[in-house]
Amino acid sequence: MSDGTRDYFNDVAGRWDEMRKQFFGEGVRRAAMRAAAVGPGMVVADVGVGTGFLAEAALEAGASVIGIDISEAMLAQARDKFAARPFQARQGDTDALPLGDREVDAVVANMVLHHAPDPGAAIREMARALKPGGTLVVTDADTHTHEWLRTEQHDRWLGFPRADVASWFLDAGLADVTVGDTHELCCPTSTCGTTAAISIFLARGRKPAA
Repeated sequence: MSDGTRDYFNDVAGRWDEMRKQFFGEGVRRAAMRAAAVGPGMVVADVGVGTGFLAEAALEAGASVIGIDISEAMLAQARDKFAARPFQARQGDTDALPLGDREVDAVVANMVLHHAPDPGAAIREMARALKPGGTLVVTDADTHTHEWLRTEQHDRWLGFPRADVASWFLDAGLADVTVGDTHELCCPTSTCGTTAAISIFLARGRKPAA
């Protein structure tokens, strides 16, 4: 990701929990956790952890969580929030995740793919870190036309066609790939008062057993 993206998220980290509530709701978190089948004893990587929207639910389900983010300030927020829980903060980008091969049982990533320089490469990196039988779940924006998000929130991509996302999952060697609807909307508001209402997809794939 660009330095501008890192700077943006460092700047908003202290306000992110409130900002996030304006963007999308609990339904996204519930859908992601259900699709990843997060449970006790699992090790889950949350890519683009932010202040811990998905990580919190995974911890509550009994998993250990590795939270990854490009933003030092976001990681500091998450580290403080989960100080007494099985949470590791690791700084890194989507093109070279700080994860070992086959390190985790599940990878979840909410609203990070549209910031990735190469979304297909990001999916391959996430799949690389999965143990055989592990699950990747990505929630992100469907294709839209709100160009102001490129400048105001440093979005690199204006969402994605679901067919492209499915292809990236398959190219990463994942099986049982599905791309469906969370039935939730992302609703950011521009500085000039325009509010978007962008549908959010959920993509899921499983790493075949060795």
